[in-house]
Amino acid sequence: MSKNPKIAVIGLGYVGLPLAVALSRRYSVTGFDINTLRVQEIKSGHDRTGEVDDHVLRSVTTSFTADPADLAGIDIYMVTVPTPVTAENLPDLTPVRAACRTVGAAMAKGAVVVFESTVYPGVTEDICGPLLAEVSGLTCGRDFFLGYSPERINPGDREHTIERITKVVAGQTPEVARLLADVYGSITSGGAFIARDIKTAEASKVIENAQRDINIAFVNEIATIFSAMGLSVHDVLEASGTKWNFLNFKPGLVGGHCIGVDPFYLAHCAQQLGQDPKVILAGRAVNDDMAGFVAEEILRQVVPEGKSGDALRFLVLGLTFKEDVPDLRNTKVVDLVARLQKDGHHVDIHDPMADPDEAREHYGIELLTSLSFDSGYDCVIGAVHHSVYRSLTGEALTDILKPRGVLADIKGMWRGMDLPAGARYWQL
Repeated sequence: MSKNPKIAVIGLGYVGLPLAVALSRRYSVTGFDINTLRVQEIKSGHDRTGEVDDHVLRSVTTSFTADPADLAGIDIYMVTVPTPVTAENLPDLTPVRAACRTVGAAMAKGAVVVFESTVYPGVTEDICGPLLAEVSGLTCGRDFFLGYSPERINPGDREHTIERITKVVAGQTPEVARLLADVYGSITSGGAFIARDIKTAEASKVIENAQRDINIAFVNEIATIFSAMGLSVHDVLEASGTKWNFLNFKPGLVGGHCIGVDPFYLAHCAQQLGQDPKVILAGRAVNDDMAGFVAEEILRQVVPEGKSGDALRFLVLGLTFKEDVPDLRNTKVVDLVARLQKDGHHVDIHDPMADPDEAREHYGIELLTSLSFDSGYDCVIGAVHHSVYRSLTGEALTDILKPRGVLADIKGMWRGMDLPAGARYWQL
């Protein structure tokens, strides 16, 4: 392979697009996505995920396309498609399989196919390799080669970008591993780490998010315990955080397409081997139950004990799965909303980061287009700590409430705020 290989990035989401842009500064890059509207949007110079600034996107040399025919003659294919789970929380490799068929139909002898999508150990070699061989008619390990380099993009994080993080790489052969180390190492100051083999690299990725999920589950569990004691977990964590080696994890609703999904890939792999992943699944169960717990706690604050009362009006601030990002995938705020609506309460939702069409299409939610500061809500819930909500004043927040209404702060973003006399404030 030449020192300047042609590269195609398959999948232009929050992982693939920044990767394609970074690579295009040194290589000839084709960015491919099956979503024609997404490709058109990128070509117009706009990234709705917010990972690539518009002015940067307009200046890149990457060729963006939704036509599989444009993938011929590529040396290295990098697959960055999503890896969701089914309704039964089993790995859904449909996007990965589809990407393999697309690449397999386009690639020629000598190609290297690298997967960045999060999978359990064995998927690249046991599933993707044979499928690529079947579609292409080529022999894996002789005519084409496999690689794996787990994505580490953190949505909304402008510090740990693709140009700064360490990239783990692995190849089917030592030569492929060195090639990938050179390519990825050339675009990041963090360098490249060559893992022992592809399965090791796959395993390293899947445990990163599982570990984070378990740590957050511990904090969420102690939040439920301290709540029964009349303590705020945010106050407790502030005190504990003064110790030098205390881990700084925060409680909350754990959704998204990584932390809320990837542990199920690891659990599935374990179960296939006859192992019982107790800790992994226990952590998932705690985090999946958190929206219901928070809803119950808020209802106890708003509704006098033992009285059901009439339907109340709630305003939920934030719908995306994470602060200051527009991504709605697997957001657990919808579970909180559903629990409040179950008792017949009226729930309005506001989120300036979210796409109203996506909220409507995926969740049947009509987002408020603006905040009215004389709305008379029984409760305002800070669900996602977007910067726009962190900047609200105590007066502005309480103006939205009825007299004796409750300001419920799941994320602790308004802790220490000066509130008007008589204001009722609850924090997790």
